[in-house]
Amino acid sequence: MDDLHEIFTVFKKDFPEIYQGHEALGKKIHEEGGPLPEKVRWLVKLAVSGACRHALALETHIVKARKAGATEAEIKHTLLLIIQTAGFPTFMEAYSTYKRMT
Repeated sequence: MDDLHEIFTVFKKDFPEIYQGHEALGKKIHEEGGPLPEKVRWLVKLAVSGACRHALALETHIVKARKAGATEAEIKHTLLLIIQTAGFPTFMEAYSTYKRMT
């Protein structure tokens, strides 16, 4: 997959060793870290990104969740779950990011 955000491509070029370590850790945790199916892992990362107001990460995780088979209804439900833990304004920021991508 091509990088969704140009700044990530720049980061990889400017800091190749740090990127390699970051990718290795991500692979270890994401793919070898436990029993959650891939789609669920991306939905969790989507929720965390939205709750933390990390718009670039949220966009990336929406794309990856879709590629892992998440439906639009599952993505929207995941975003709705943000309301009770992180608040309605935080949900609205995440939801507006999602809507820009539909």
